[in-house]
Amino acid sequence: MTDTPFLLRLMQRYWRLTRSLTMGVQGVVIDGGGRILLVRHGYRSGWHFPGGGVEKGETLHEALARELDEEAGVRLTGPPQLFGVYSHFDVFPGDHIALYVVREWTQGPVPAPNAEIRERRFFDADALPAGVSEGARRRLAEVLAGAERSQRW
Repeated sequence: MTDTPFLLRLMQRYWRLTRSLTMGVQGVVIDGGGRILLVRHGYRSGWHFPGGGVEKGETLHEALARELDEEAGVRLTGPPQLFGVYSHFDVFPGDHIALYVVREWTQGPVPAPNAEIRERRFFDADALPAGVSEGARRRLAEVLAGAERSQRW
């Protein structure tokens, strides 16, 4: 049937408008001493895992590698472990976050504080700073303490 490609393209456009979603990646970067990397943004309060949005034409892995390098100078030296995919509907009705655990990495030049990332630091899991986001706290309980996994951020 010659109309199938046209109909398929039409339906794909319709689905993008009615079923739009956004995808982000975040990394639980763990150093050799078991400390966790957290960042403090300039545009929202609290401490969070480094990460950001997946750009068009970019894989999840590529987005994670780019975001870790941009935000903290962290460069992957081995495969990160995909820990889970979470809905994050409180930000956007179709938002999702892929969470990776990163144990194999090096740190190159650390970017200077800027409007996006005000501060980045490693913290002991049992001595997290005040203001760690609730989502990050829940994910750390899942990753480090075996808490039951949620589907929601």
